[in-house]
Amino acid sequence: MSGFEYASAPESKAIANIASSYGLFINGKFVEPKKGKSFTTINPATEELLSKIAYADKLDIDLAVKSARTAFTKVWSKMPAKERGKYLYRIARIMQERAREFAVVETLDNGKPIRESRDTDIPLAAAHFFYHAGWADKLEYAGVGSKPKPVGVVGQIIPWNFPLLMLAWKIAPALAAGNTVVLKPAETTPLTALLFAQVCQQAGLPDGVVNIVTGDGITGAALVNHPDINKIAFTGSTEVGKAIARSISATKKSATLELGGKAANLVFDDAAIDEAVEGIVNGIFFNQGHVCCAGSRLLLQENIADEVLEKLKKRMSLIRVGDPMDKNTDLGAINSKEQLNRIHEISNTGDTEGANRWSPECKLPSKGFWYPPTIFTGVSQSHRIAREEIFGPVLSVLTFRTPAEGIEKANNTMYGLSAGIWSDKGSKVLWAAKQLKAGVIWSNTFNKFDPASPFGGYKESGWGREGGRHGLAGYLTSDAKAAK
Repeated sequence: MSGFEYASAPESKAIANIASSYGLFINGKFVEPKKGKSFTTINPATEELLSKIAYADKLDIDLAVKSARTAFTKVWSKMPAKERGKYLYRIARIMQERAREFAVVETLDNGKPIRESRDTDIPLAAAHFFYHAGWADKLEYAGVGSKPKPVGVVGQIIPWNFPLLMLAWKIAPALAAGNTVVLKPAETTPLTALLFAQVCQQAGLPDGVVNIVTGDGITGAALVNHPDINKIAFTGSTEVGKAIARSISATKKSATLELGGKAANLVFDDAAIDEAVEGIVNGIFFNQGHVCCAGSRLLLQENIADEVLEKLKKRMSLIRVGDPMDKNTDLGAINSKEQLNRIHEISNTGDTEGANRWSPECKLPSKGFWYPPTIFTGVSQSHRIAREEIFGPVLSVLTFRTPAEGIEKANNTMYGLSAGIWSDKGSKVLWAAKQLKAGVIWSNTFNKFDPASPFGGYKESGWGREGGRHGLAGYLTSDAKAAK
């Protein structure tokens, strides 16, 4: 049977009502920035201008924090917990009702395939609000004492790889615990956060409980350093996470930091190889590799390495790269020119250091930011591509002889966010999981998430957890004075 082509199946852009410009969302209203500055956000697949976005400086941050503090002291922390939960349920339902709109806006602003936005990002974001709504009146079971209290006003900074999902990871537990929020989305992907602000209005959320300020790293630094912030929650690079930790080290602010990763995907010789190949593809090429916990290091037991690589290359040849709005697309656009340049720069060191590059034949669009699915074989642990987080669709392949050697190589990284294990023996999976130094470990699967399951790492992958009871606890304290 000869190969066949997929007919184009584009999602309509008409459902995305993107305004020509957006203000800052402060105290329940969209307002203009004090100094009138703005920046633009573009579609990374076409480089088309999407909207003009307000730029927040210190004056705007101060206004947002004051709004959040007033809402915390006068309204939200005093509201019965069951009533707070009702607001979260309402937000979750509205997000479900507007799911198609959110998915289209996310794909246009981020570059990820519409299939991923539609089937993963938006449903999981709504699920986090549903899950935490149920916690709102059960906080005494969160593990921080019988009379837990909210920490107060929380500053939250989210990345561009999962804009709406990271917003849900941050805002849902904060609100359930009784805190108020000032959130800064990434400068390249602000649109779904601003759409969420409309959801807050639609749900009748009290003014000032959620504030959304847009800008760049300077805006984020102003939020981190504001003296009336009680906690910082950040997802992003290890470098920025370290800077945040230094900034708040002399203060009473607490922090949750979910940082970088260089996850190992270990395939033992007794694994179901076809299943493992699907897991490898999902582990590194999902969301163009823009995933902190991506399985970017593939460790193969030597006696099956050739077979796995042969099947992996065949499977990669079927990956469809192109228009993110096409429902058939597997690999979309890289989020920004800056990120594309970083992927090129680090990947090129693989060539100069002697690794062997392979990509399937695929025609990349002439406009926008694109990178083909790529694997490097002949990689050693000293290669830069095996040590640094590339944050793109690039896989480094290493081999090992014994299980102990595989574990040693997997742990030979400064990161400790996630790992994957492929074996048909439960005893080997449990042994390997106990040996691996990673916060999240998947068995015979990869990139599976659930609101009830805590997520996070250690070493230079950050501290604290998000999701589940453990993530909720980070927004609570047993000390009532901490919120004053």
